[in-house]
Amino acid sequence: MIKIVHRLIGITGKYKTRIRLSYITSFIKGVMMKAPLVLSFVMISLFMQGQMDGEKCMYLGTAIVASVIIEALFEHITNVLQSAAGYMVFADMRMRLGDHLRKLPMGYFTEGNMGKISAVLSTDMVFIEENCMGVLSELVSFIVSQGLMVLMMFVMDIRLGLMSALIVLAFVIVGNLMLKTTLEHSMIKQENAESLTEEVLDFAEGIGIIKSFNMLGERSKRLTDEFEKSCAESIDFEIAYSPWAKALYLTFGMGTSLMLALAGLLFGKGMISATYMVGMALFLFDMFVAIKSYYSQMARLTVTSASLDRIEEVFRAEELKDDGKKTLQDVNALNTGIPAIEYENVSFGYTGKDVLKGVSFKVNAGEMTALVGPSGGGKSTVASLLARFWDVGSGRILLNGEDIRSVSLGSLMDNISMVFQRVYLFQDTIYNNISIGRPDATKEEVEEAAKKARCYDFIMKLPDGFDTVIGEGGTSLSGGEKQRISIARCVLKDAPIVILDEATASVDADNERAIQEAISELCRNKTLLVIAHRLKTIKDADQILVISDGQITERGDHDTLCKQGGMYSHMVLLQAC
Repeated sequence: MIKIVHRLIGITGKYKTRIRLSYITSFIKGVMMKAPLVLSFVMISLFMQGQMDGEKCMYLGTAIVASVIIEALFEHITNVLQSAAGYMVFADMRMRLGDHLRKLPMGYFTEGNMGKISAVLSTDMVFIEENCMGVLSELVSFIVSQGLMVLMMFVMDIRLGLMSALIVLAFVIVGNLMLKTTLEHSMIKQENAESLTEEVLDFAEGIGIIKSFNMLGERSKRLTDEFEKSCAESIDFEIAYSPWAKALYLTFGMGTSLMLALAGLLFGKGMISATYMVGMALFLFDMFVAIKSYYSQMARLTVTSASLDRIEEVFRAEELKDDGKKTLQDVNALNTGIPAIEYENVSFGYTGKDVLKGVSFKVNAGEMTALVGPSGGGKSTVASLLARFWDVGSGRILLNGEDIRSVSLGSLMDNISMVFQRVYLFQDTIYNNISIGRPDATKEEVEEAAKKARCYDFIMKLPDGFDTVIGEGGTSLSGGEKQRISIARCVLKDAPIVILDEATASVDADNERAIQEAISELCRNKTLLVIAHRLKTIKDADQILVISDGQITERGDHDTLCKQGGMYSHMVLLQAC
């Protein structure tokens, strides 16, 4: 229990001082919780001894009222210091997590970690924030209160004190055994929560495909199975926890009974006074409430431990190093004879699989290089490595002769624009979606970019024009319209290098013409790295690289490769049919 508490305190960062100050206020609150009982005992003792008078009664009554008010006051101060700090801790942690996630390689997000990230944000952090940060102060109060009760028993009689200490020890033994059991189940419970989140996300994102292929029953069964698995584990958790909870209550009941029996025995033998016997009756049912409440928090704290494990696991994911100090000038503006882009014996793999093997090629400034080949051959990986979505396993990628790892990520991305088939637009105005390309652009520049990207006309037909708010992911627009807005972003950015995953591969003929015109505007006087699907769009490429099984198997221009009669020639013939 104490270890978990220390872990909680460890994540509080700059708010640690507030948490520690709350220990002082919690201590005072714990003392004040028992003060009315102690004062009541004093009052009863004075009455029984015939020493009570009006003045003493007034003082003691005032002291009882004051102790209740002080307890409430310090509980409020504790909540302000600690519980409120908990929300601020996790607000900061979410910001740090966002900053951490943006620095992770893209491979992290494609290796089944989306469910983990979602569970951390929507389940783990929320659970600790709402259920556990305030528990810290309660634990301190419980410890202080229980200590005072045991101390009172020693004041009354050493035998009562020893008995109460032994019963507290019994609580500790039962509580620690309960902790061990619930920790094991908490980890499984949180793993199931992650798996369930992953399945829900997968089902929601693929609902269109699921329905179109009449797989609703099959996929619903998988989702239902996950819910049932989560439900079963929650029940198993309760089943494992319940015997220990019963043992805790049994210890409370037996401990209370033993204390009453011992006090009665001592009173019967004249070893304690009637005053102490009455005091024992006064304290009896509150004697072990604090220690019982302390261990009753066990289930919440063990789930907290499992949640902290998962949060820390996400934070441990290795970030892409951004320790480059160099900056890049406009790649196309330099006329030094150095290739704008150069791959030197680049190899790369992830999840235990080699994706690229010794890839080498050069792209001169202002030229177009096309990447073609079978699906899964490594075309997209070649382009993604240039943008440092991952870092190369071996070899180097150079821009203007500089290893991209020696260049700051900010400077690198300032020089690269990317247009992919799968477009994502934010739930925001069309204007803001375009201005992402260059946030400091003027309204006139944004509108000019929209005109060049052939999306100005359809934007102006919308109810609010550029101020029209589109759905998350661009759901309120057609595929072609989304694609043209994404191109407008890149036109506005005006980066010297453009990575193009052929944007017309999955749009209709009407949109294709507009998108081709938009791409022509985007690519004018740029260095191009194009992932080609429709070979007719790359006939004029300066260089075509055929990538298969992670290697360059053919290279040359369109006419040269057609004459060779290899894979490229075969692909051209297939698309001509």
